[in-house]
Amino acid sequence: MSDTDEQGTTGIEFHHVAGRVWVTPFDPDPDWVQPSVALIADERGSVLVDAGQSPAHAAEIQTALRAAGLPEPRWLVYTHHHWDHVWGACAWPGVEIVGHVTGADLLRADAARPWSTRYLREQVRANPRLGPSFRARALAMDSWDGFTILPPTRTFTDELKLPTGVLVRHVGGHHAPDSTVIADPGSGVMILGDSWYPPPLHLRSPDDGPDLPLVRRLLTDDIDWYVSSHSPTMTLDEARAAVAE
Repeated sequence: MSDTDEQGTTGIEFHHVAGRVWVTPFDPDPDWVQPSVALIADERGSVLVDAGQSPAHAAEIQTALRAAGLPEPRWLVYTHHHWDHVWGACAWPGVEIVGHVTGADLLRADAARPWSTRYLREQVRANPRLGPSFRARALAMDSWDGFTILPPTRTFTDELKLPTGVLVRHVGGHHAPDSTVIADPGSGVMILGDSWYPPPLHLRSPDDGPDLPLVRRLLTDDIDWYVSSHSPTMTLDEARAAVAE
């Protein structure tokens, strides 16, 4: 088994999955909405997968990065545009942000919104189904000063290969139209983000569930480990058993 520990902790640490892939723990508290963040470490410039759910979360990730002696990221890849994966991006200056073209349009629209505690409250009054998500956003933000949402600076449509050999692939799905998976073939690891999850709560119907057919399409003998943002990491055998019909 990997030495990845994906239970909520006080203080964030990077744990080794395999090869050059490291991951921070997700927080299992559903009210906190803090996903795991992965790093594909390379001396030529590491690839950070997702930015953290806030600048404060990103700062904790940066502290953990230095404590582990891991190389600083040169690229930041978004698995999708949802707030808990991108709101920490403004705390990562100097990185190239990579994301799917669909997500770029959505993030530009989000960036134009007047984000503040007052704005969150107004939106929940107008649409109470937004309550869980918007309350989590308010909890995540220590301060709105200097906060901005950053769309990707480099977009792709289907697939992209970064100079370090990391593969970025658009898969779409029910959770988000721009859902993207990131694979490091040499390490035998695929990072799934939220790609197989149901739609967000405010868009979910009673019949919505995990997108198991999407996962089945992604399973391959070339990948030994599957990392999700809010779920424990699985081996290939565990993933196959979980999606078996």
